[in-house]
Amino acid sequence: MEEIREQTAAQTEEKLAEQAQIRREKLAKLIAEGKNPYEKTRYDVTAKSAQIKDNFEAYEGKEVSVAGRLMSRRIMGKASFSHISDRDGLLQIYITRQDVGEETYAAYKKDYDIGDIVGVRGTVFRTQTGEVTVHATHLEMLTKALLPLPEKHNGLANVDMKYRLRHLDLIMNADIRETFVRRAKIVKSIRDFLDGHGFIEAETPILLPLEIGADARPFKTHHNALDLDMYLRIETELYLKRLIVGGFEKVYEMGRIFRNEGMDSRHNPEFTTVEIYQAYANYFEVMDFVEELCRYVVVQACGKTEISYRGTLLDFAHWEKLTMVEAVKQYAGVDFAAVNSDEEALALAEEKGVETEEGKRSKGHILAAFFDAFVEDKLIQPTFIYDYPVEISPLAKRKPEDPSMTERFEYFIMGMEMGNAFSELNDPIDQRARMTAQAEKKRAQGANAQVDEEFLDALERGMPPTGGLGIGVDRLVMLLTDSASIRDVLLFPTMKPKK
Repeated sequence: MEEIREQTAAQTEEKLAEQAQIRREKLAKLIAEGKNPYEKTRYDVTAKSAQIKDNFEAYEGKEVSVAGRLMSRRIMGKASFSHISDRDGLLQIYITRQDVGEETYAAYKKDYDIGDIVGVRGTVFRTQTGEVTVHATHLEMLTKALLPLPEKHNGLANVDMKYRLRHLDLIMNADIRETFVRRAKIVKSIRDFLDGHGFIEAETPILLPLEIGADARPFKTHHNALDLDMYLRIETELYLKRLIVGGFEKVYEMGRIFRNEGMDSRHNPEFTTVEIYQAYANYFEVMDFVEELCRYVVVQACGKTEISYRGTLLDFAHWEKLTMVEAVKQYAGVDFAAVNSDEEALALAEEKGVETEEGKRSKGHILAAFFDAFVEDKLIQPTFIYDYPVEISPLAKRKPEDPSMTERFEYFIMGMEMGNAFSELNDPIDQRARMTAQAEKKRAQGANAQVDEEFLDALERGMPPTGGLGIGVDRLVMLLTDSASIRDVLLFPTMKPKK
């Protein structure tokens, strides 16, 4: 079977090479005739395909100028039909020798190929089968495609090639184009919502002069002029909080984050987040804010608050709220409110088969391990999980009534963590102690982790009580476009280079 597969692949490669050679010969002929198909610098497009089809009565009998990629040809002697693809979709073109001229029609039959970019001028009509069509009076080649498109029915069958050659995937697959059009609408709606609520958008550094002590592993590079190792950011949090200190009471940043970690259907080394900070708000107010934001974005993107994701109906109008202790009790049958020591927690982990890591065997760490093992994948409908152990929340404010827990929540949909929020820690002494411990632990693992002294300087100047929130934009887009993998919503996901 493998031998047959390799033989078929070799035959396909040979066929593609032959087609490419024929196209290059056509290009050479065109250039020799003084018809270089790359000389054109612009083309006057007066209408797009959707405009014409959606407003046929207004365009019927009118002259239009359209342009796009040649996607089909049906040659019938002195008259032919083609389809071109533009930004909005497909549009049929009717071409006759009488109307475009004998020379142009002969060139269309001999020199044009599927994939070429063409310009067409003509009048709009509807065929007997009811298809809106442009009857061409002028046709010209704007760009010669030297490589053929995939076969129409097979498309890009290889998933790896779909991601690697995204430009080709976009040409062949209208659904993929629509995914990224919707992504743009989702991103815009997030910005619109935040701008409408008085938030200021900021841009903070991507290249950082130090590796902070957070758990995520950064990408490392080197600045030659300064002879300084630098790191791509793993979050935007510390700079945005400095802006809160500086007087921006509502601030956000949407942008790329980089983490030197694994890849799967929910993780890519570079991804998009939006981080949002509001002075004088706590995590419960941020919780309400998340509900309002998500409802707005879902309605803008999908037209209603109920959507289907991979066959499951999700209702963004109703959110469940559980503390982490309540969630573990509900799904694992273990009540950590009755656990009084690290030793008790460790015994429960051994009894239930929950794995623990060296250095992460406190009650708080084990509570989080129980949550990961028994709860997270059960949270299908929009759900807030709040009150997290201090051990796993180095930037969150402690709960006054229980200093072992923090005022932190995450929200989950379809078993995916979608966002993370805190009542932000603004005690500089507590923050320094937590950051120092975190950096020391990371250095013990061989990293060059440091404490961000400039951030601590800002805290020591005084940061007001603040609510903070981070949202994974890519995962939200996955939900709202019914996409199974994060790679389906990233135009160019990270790929291992081909040999």
